[in-house]
Amino acid sequence: MPELKPAIGNAGAAMKAATGAYTPSDVSPNRRVQRRYSIRLWSVRHSRLLEWFYGRFAHVFLLLHPLWKAIGYSRAEAPVTFVEKRVKGLLFDCRMCGQCILSSTGMSCPMNCPKQLRNGPCGGVRANGNCEVEPDMPCVWVKAWEGSRNMTKGDDILNVQKPVNQSLRETSSWLRVTAEAAAMTETIKDVQA
Repeated sequence: MPELKPAIGNAGAAMKAATGAYTPSDVSPNRRVQRRYSIRLWSVRHSRLLEWFYGRFAHVFLLLHPLWKAIGYSRAEAPVTFVEKRVKGLLFDCRMCGQCILSSTGMSCPMNCPKQLRNGPCGGVRANGNCEVEPDMPCVWVKAWEGSRNMTKGDDILNVQKPVNQSLRETSSWLRVTAEAAAMTETIKDVQA
């Protein structure tokens, strides 16, 4: 039987397939993707600093509630989402699910899990802590646990999360959290009055 030779353009891919080599998309030789992945790991290592900063940022955003209310949350949505997508995309490789839980997952975005699991790892985490789907990538939930151990509210990782509401994709979780916190504050003031 004659040996099949791959076309010249597919020689590299054929050699990879023959050796079983695998390069996941998040750890690509492409510098831009590698940098994003490296920053994601940096964010997990510095989760306590980012938790502190996020707390201050959320407080400032809540102080701006009268401004958001005057402008209209729906009108503020597009520009805030634009900024949020860039900032969180850089720091956490955010997928803009609209229901951010970074503060309870050690600053490791669970939407980076190939299975998009929101309540812990699957049963396929490898012995070395890497993902079963992308063997060269550390499991997002292993990193989440490591990051949560640095945080002051690290036990929040144990809270059960609701499934992702797909209708909230590509919307600002910053504005949603701010609106919810403002509504809760107003409810407490009404009850106390």
